[in-house]
Amino acid sequence: MNKILLRIEGLVVLGLSISFYLYLQFSWLIFIILLLTPDLSALGYLRNNKVGSILYNLFHTYSIPAVILISGLLVHNSIFLMISLIWVAHIGMDRMIGYGLKYPSKFQDTHFDRI
Repeated sequence: MNKILLRIEGLVVLGLSISFYLYLQFSWLIFIILLLTPDLSALGYLRNNKVGSILYNLFHTYSIPAVILISGLLVHNSIFLMISLIWVAHIGMDRMIGYGLKYPSKFQDTHFDRI
């Protein structure tokens, strides 16, 4: 049941991010180009599993894009808003599909597997 709730939560986050992105009338070309950018963090796995999981998790938690989003709202910066909404959409999409935060043991060990 918990896995299903996390996937639904990911779908809701993805939907809300896209809705706000649409409302703010940002470029869909930029959205498509940048949507998978956080996955570049998986290149850390070329070093080893520990570095890979740290980098992957850093770019797949809501903390950094939330700070960027709040900063964008405070200083009225549309680029910050655009980037943060794309980033949050990516994380929501990953959660919806079932990709979770990684454990340092191996790439396939995620928080979804241990729930």
